[in-house]
Amino acid sequence: MSLSDRFKQSSNPILSEERLAKSAQRPLDGGFITRAEDNVMTVTGAVNKTLLLGLLVLATALYSFFYPSSLFMWGGAIGGLVLVFIMAAKPKLSGTLAPIYALLEGLFVGSVTSMYVAGFGVGIAFNAIMITIALLFAMLFTYKAGLIKVTDKFRTGIIMATGGIAIVYLISIGLSFFGMSVPFLHEGGIVGIGISLFIIGIATLNLLLDFDNIERGAAMRSPKYMEWFCAMGLIVTLVWLYIEVLRLLSVMNRD
Repeated sequence: MSLSDRFKQSSNPILSEERLAKSAQRPLDGGFITRAEDNVMTVTGAVNKTLLLGLLVLATALYSFFYPSSLFMWGGAIGGLVLVFIMAAKPKLSGTLAPIYALLEGLFVGSVTSMYVAGFGVGIAFNAIMITIALLFAMLFTYKAGLIKVTDKFRTGIIMATGGIAIVYLISIGLSFFGMSVPFLHEGGIVGIGISLFIIGIATLNLLLDFDNIERGAAMRSPKYMEWFCAMGLIVTLVWLYIEVLRLLSVMNRD
């Protein structure tokens, strides 16, 4: 079973503009956009909460890295996925559930990282972390500079591509029960590496959607709890991206 199957939800349709609008209180623009009167979401608030969630992920990731366990890995993966689904259905619970999600996600990430380090050395984890951080800041610069505009067509294209990846992962899970796998998925060779690079590219472009959703939510004056919700969505994407980079590096090291 793919270690990154867990992150198929990170297309982040859960951070759609429609959901952000529905979360607010006072209707504007003919009722299509709503806003809260006070205690509203801000970009700074979302950034601060993203940093906090990141620290929580790091804390439990370090623990599970030094004390790896299959219970941590699968418990963190399944528990985190369940919480994401709950928050997607009930964003108001994000303030309580997002920190718990981050702690569970850290257990998963640390355990997975420990497995790769055992096989390829600590350098693979360091390189994966650096590449993920570099891609994050590259996309942030790209977004703020307006080099790539998050239009409706762009958003639809990225979500469709991510959905396609999710379908492939689901097929891979199903085939794994019969001792089979999807050809070239996370395998060596030019084709396999090319597929991994494509997946990483889509994960990276999802960051642009996350940045845009945070700004849209603030502009719509969504309720304060949406800061936690949007922060959680960004962490989902970053973890997915990190796992994919880690897997690609392992494939390249095998070759």
